[in-house]
Amino acid sequence: MTDNRLIIFDTTLRDGEQSPGASMNLTEKIEIAHALAELGVDIIEAGFPIASPGDFEAVQAVARQVHGPVICGLARCNEADITRAWEALRDAPKPRIHVFLATSAIHREFKLRMAKEEIVRRAVEGVTLARSLCDNIEFSPEDAARTELDFLAEVVEKVIEAGATTINIPDTVGYAVPDQYAGAIRHLKQNVRGIDKIVLSVHCHNDLGLAVANSLAALKEGARQVECTINGIGERAGNCALEEIVMAVRTRNDFFGLELGVNTKRLLPASRLVSRVTGIHVQRNKAVVGQNAFAHEAGIHQDGMLKHAGTYEIMRPEDVGVLSTDLVLGKHSGRHALSQRIRDLGYHLDNPQLQKVFDDFKVLADRKKTIYDGDIEALAEAVLHSGPAVWTLEAVTCSGGSATVPCAAIALWHKAGTITRDAGTGDGPIDAVFKTIERITNVYVKLRKFSIVSVTEDEDAQGEAQVEAEYNGRILRGRAISTDIIEASALAYLQVINRALLREQLKMNPQTEAVSVT
Repeated sequence: MTDNRLIIFDTTLRDGEQSPGASMNLTEKIEIAHALAELGVDIIEAGFPIASPGDFEAVQAVARQVHGPVICGLARCNEADITRAWEALRDAPKPRIHVFLATSAIHREFKLRMAKEEIVRRAVEGVTLARSLCDNIEFSPEDAARTELDFLAEVVEKVIEAGATTINIPDTVGYAVPDQYAGAIRHLKQNVRGIDKIVLSVHCHNDLGLAVANSLAALKEGARQVECTINGIGERAGNCALEEIVMAVRTRNDFFGLELGVNTKRLLPASRLVSRVTGIHVQRNKAVVGQNAFAHEAGIHQDGMLKHAGTYEIMRPEDVGVLSTDLVLGKHSGRHALSQRIRDLGYHLDNPQLQKVFDDFKVLADRKKTIYDGDIEALAEAVLHSGPAVWTLEAVTCSGGSATVPCAAIALWHKAGTITRDAGTGDGPIDAVFKTIERITNVYVKLRKFSIVSVTEDEDAQGEAQVEAEYNGRILRGRAISTDIIEASALAYLQVINRALLREQLKMNPQTEAVSVT
């Protein structure tokens, strides 16, 4: 690796999943991991294997199925964590164990209750054990940005001697500012023996909105790995946004002079995939991947763009995956054209899934004048995230208004072969639909969140309904699309009901093959 090669370490599946409400099931994690590999990230941090059986299974599955990037697993500096991480990673062609231990005074005193000497000893022991299992070892002194610089340098020097190949300097709570953070990197470069033999990495949180700025400042001081997430998701205010760091380095190559291995045209598909899987929508004015990132409304801007795009755009839309036209398929398009477009959008479907998308596409094409990429993505998402169904929607009608009582009539098909019909009222037409579904299925959940967003444009755009509900202390989610938002809402709510029933079935039959029902 040359000194001007920037390593992109993606932690969407680990730190990104720690965003409240952003947990992913196994299928979703593998789908995102494949998208990250296509994007060309250097390292995928697939999870924290000891955190749960599900995390272990996800890391192991990514390690076995996703090729190209280094696959990394997180572990605390103790034997149980490290050996568990290695068990999950050992089948990866290119594994990495990432061990961490807090070093700041506040963490030493209140969280760990350890003296400095104990911190150094535990860090060295953890790295030594990890290195006995794997050649590629990363060490992170948690809360490094609030750690005394001399002590930070001492810890870093000792773990390099113990065999760490990458040293990551986290701004765990987003406290640093660019000059201070750059100064910490500079101090380590000047005062740690052997630091020229390892890769120096940065991991910045965005609590003060400075994650990208701090990371870029560190690059100017010699850091060569940035830890980041798609859309900047993560704990609290999130992490350094991958798409922003990549495009900042690429666009300002004159300033940074760094090489990247990222295929930037896959940035927008990756962003949309993560947004749909996690349910965390990207704000319209989000840099690089937001809906308005390449939109121009002001007359002066439009005039300048017509004369020369460079007057008001420093990046070309196509360089981040924004197509020059979104109108690509119609009702007469064939299966092969649709299959190619789905692959271009970053989805991996088997033949039965592709056939289901094609069938749904034909139905949609009869209902919509124009099919957009967003419509195709929504159809693919609906197939990828559909699960075993006890109840299926046959028909839904509802009425509402200021001068009438909102009511709904529902017909549901049960897998046993029967159809049940019922009607009911509610505070509004959607509430009436939900209550009627509950009464038919005899499954009652507590609605936590409900939203409807437009998938594409125009008056016949599809609506995507997202439902988050609580059932027996667990959060279950459903999402569905339709040009009819009432139908989409009913389908999404029915997903939640079916997942609640599946959870009960798994409790009653513990030998049943595990299926993710979140």
